[in-house]
Parts: sequence; C-alpha cells; structure tokens
Amino acid sequence: MEAIDAIRLNFDQESLVILNICLAIIMFGIALDINLRDFKEIARNPRSAVIGIISQFLALPFFTFFLILILEPQPSIALGMILVAACPGGNISNFMSHLSGANTALSVGLTSISTMLSLVMTPINFQLYGSLNEETEFLLQEIHLGFWEVFTTVLMIIIIPLLLGILVRHRQPKISKLLSPYFRIGSIIIFIAFVLVAFSKNFELFLDYIQYVILLVFAHNSLALLLGNSLGRIWKLPPRDVRTLTIETGIQNSGLGLVLIFTFFQGLGGMALVAAWWGIWHIISGLAISFFWSYRKLPVEKA
Repeated sequence: MEAIDAIRLNFDQESLVILNICLAIIMFGIALDINLRDFKEIARNPRSAVIGIISQFLALPFFTFFLILILEPQPSIALGMILVAACPGGNISNFMSHLSGANTALSVGLTSISTMLSLVMTPINFQLYGSLNEETEFLLQEIHLGFWEVFTTVLMIIIIPLLLGILVRHRQPKISKLLSPYFRIGSIIIFIAFVLVAFSKNFELFLDYIQYVILLVFAHNSLALLLGNSLGRIWKLPPRDVRTLTIETGIQNSGLGLVLIFTFFQGLGGMALVAAWWGIWHIISGLAISFFWSYRKLPVEKA
C-alpha cells in the first residue's frame, strides 16, 4: 500500500485545460440559479447560514483531521481527505436540497457564500491541517504549495465564472431562467465526464488501488453528513434547514479538489483517488438521503 504515495497519474496539460473549463462551466451554471432575494432572506435570518458556514469550513476540516489520526491512512490519502474537506460545497447540493424538501433558498445561498469564502478558506484550511501532520507536511514541502497559488486557481476557475453567471442572471433573467435547467442537469454529466477523462489513461491504476479509499471515503462522507445534521439539531434549526445543512456539508466540490491535485501535485495517486471517488460517492449518498427525505414530508412551517 505504501506504493500509492509514489503514484503519479498520467494527466497531460491539454486534459487539465479541459478539466478547468468543465469546472468553470459548472460554476457559471450554479450562478444562473442565484437570486438576490435568497441573500436578502439569509440577511434577515442569518442563523442557519452562519451555522452552515461553521459546519463547512470549521467543523468538517477539524473533525477530518481527527478522523485521519484515528484511521491513519497513507499520507497521500490523508492529504486528499484534507483537501476535500477544505473545498466549498458541491454544485449538485442545490438539486438534492430541492428533491429532499429542504430549504433550497438556503442551499443556494450557502453554496454561493461558501464558494466565495473558498477563495481564502480553502488554502488556509488545507495548509493548516496538512501541516499539522508530519507525514502530510512532508508532501506539502515536497511540492512547495503556497497560499497564493491556490488563491489564484480558485479565483480563475471558481469565483470569476460564478460572478459572470450572477451578472447574466441579473442582466438577463429570462435567458438565465431558460438555461438554468440545462446547466443543472448538465453539471452532473460534466462532472462524471471529467472524472472519466481524468482516469481514462489510468484505468488499471484506478482498479489496482481504489479498494484503499472506498471505505475511507465512506467514513469521511458519513462524518460530513452527520456533522451537518448534528450541528443543525444542536442549534435547534428548523427541520428544513437541518436537511439543508446535512446536504451542504456532505456534498463537497471535489471537482475543485481534482483540479488542484492535477495542477499542483502532478496527479498524486492517493489524493486523486480520494477526490475522484468522493465525487462519485457523494452523488450516491446524497441522492439516497434526498429520495428518503422526499418521502418523509415535513410539516408546513409557520411564517
């Protein structure tokens, strides 16, 4: 199993450009669903959003670090888990929140806010928790990854497309309403496609080593879902908001994680396997919870 730390997946510059474009398109599509009224509602009642951000950027990276101490995975796998935990919420969380009867407006708001905050919080959390473990710190020093490199990458492929999408939504609401459903469905297809592209040249390696991350990703994703649900219940948030926090914390933007891995870590095997399998598994776990909740209707909340 130690060999997994030495694996570098075959991923050329042309494929990386395609990966970046795919992620930028996904973020642009998310922005087409963003309504300024959602933010006004959050501003009037910010409690759920604040707990959601705490769950996303403070609780998940913190408890991920302790999960790594308990399970002791290989350094590259551990670093992949830290990176996934440091990423913002995933784009399909809004669809899942709608399906599950959760607070969709809160979901869209949290995805947008966490994406904006990821410009700073993703590199900070990744550097912090990656440096606290001697073995993962060695990998960080080997790559010489800096805050500003991650900051610039997140700005270019996440923040700018998001802002452009918000601008289109604001200036051309009819066009954005027309395009939004296609982007919503297409984003899932695009993500699965670029995971397949990423691993098409490394299929044998994927089959040889995937068994080392399956249970770890299951445990990590379960932890994320449990954290969101528990924090919502502890703070006595409305049931619809608890569902939203569960999904928002459990659905991570592992596509961003893959881009960072192939950009700065030359496709480091354990990291790439964690991010790729998380991207597949969180769709399965998120949809399973969403379908379950869709049959468990909540009482209508009083205004």
